[in-house]
Amino acid sequence: MLAYIFKRLLLMIPTLFGVLLMTFVVIQFVPGGPVEQMVAQLQGRDTGGEGAAAAGSGYRGRQGVDAARIEEIKTLYGFDKPPTERFWMMLKQFAQFDLGKSFFYPKDVWSLIKEKLPVSISLGLWTFFLSYMVSVPLGIAKAVRAGTRFDTLTSLLVLVGYAIPGFVLGVALLVIFGGQLQWFPLRGLTSSNWEQLSWGAKVVDYLWHIALPVTASVLGSFAVITMLTKNAFLEEIRKQYVLTARAKGLSENRVLYRHVMRNALIPLVTGFPAAFIGAFFTGSLLIETLFSLDGLGLLSYEAVIRRDYPVVLGTLYLFTLIGLVTKLISDLCYLWVDPRVKFDK
Repeated sequence: MLAYIFKRLLLMIPTLFGVLLMTFVVIQFVPGGPVEQMVAQLQGRDTGGEGAAAAGSGYRGRQGVDAARIEEIKTLYGFDKPPTERFWMMLKQFAQFDLGKSFFYPKDVWSLIKEKLPVSISLGLWTFFLSYMVSVPLGIAKAVRAGTRFDTLTSLLVLVGYAIPGFVLGVALLVIFGGQLQWFPLRGLTSSNWEQLSWGAKVVDYLWHIALPVTASVLGSFAVITMLTKNAFLEEIRKQYVLTARAKGLSENRVLYRHVMRNALIPLVTGFPAAFIGAFFTGSLLIETLFSLDGLGLLSYEAVIRRDYPVVLGTLYLFTLIGLVTKLISDLCYLWVDPRVKFDK
């Protein structure tokens, strides 16, 4: 087992290297980088105004700016060095968990992630816990009542929820409950006077704001977990050991929750670490934009649009590393819940 873990840890190094290398190479060919954007600002025009009109007559991003000034801008962003040197410098920083500083924010990448993370945690954890708390009992109930009207009706409901995109549901919720009925706020996680509220009022205010975003995020995740739980239970219920347990006179609840559940929940338990850790770092761009939530999804999108390369590469490195470690933990959980699995073979 220790040899397997050590091997997996070593394999993370070339995986991280490949992901960063591919992203870095793609970045070199993307037009409109931070140097060009700074030159455009010095010329007193933005990309949507005169710059758009000038685009029809060919790119003239560096006209009207002194060459020495352009070299200063390149030095400011580190583009005065060749790409290979910049890549190796980046790898040395990442090896020390130094994610660098943003080009457009007066902060380092770590500070930006910690600043945006609470919003994504709020949305992700509520989505995670509600998905499992509703879907697992519902899947068990569907397996026990397979083929009944309850099974058919609930399958229809969860599949309809799965078919509706989260942002479409979010728009509908905003229009109906936020606009017409005005039962819920339209934006943000808290009210403007949140600091002046009492402790109980803060909790109520937070839940009041998070209700619509969580509903839009969680509805589509019910179907996968519910159907996975149902199918896993149905497969176990039909096995010989269940018939033997029933023949011994064990109650149906004891058979179901003592014997069947332990084996049926293996697919869910092995995916639990990835889903739980992912809840901390998964930012839904559309949901965050729709409900004006300043989280990691919106940060990543803005970093790509503004060509904020330290943020793009720093967050990519961090999330890839977390994903690889989480995958290893998931495999170890598989071994823990199913001793028949032998990784060394």
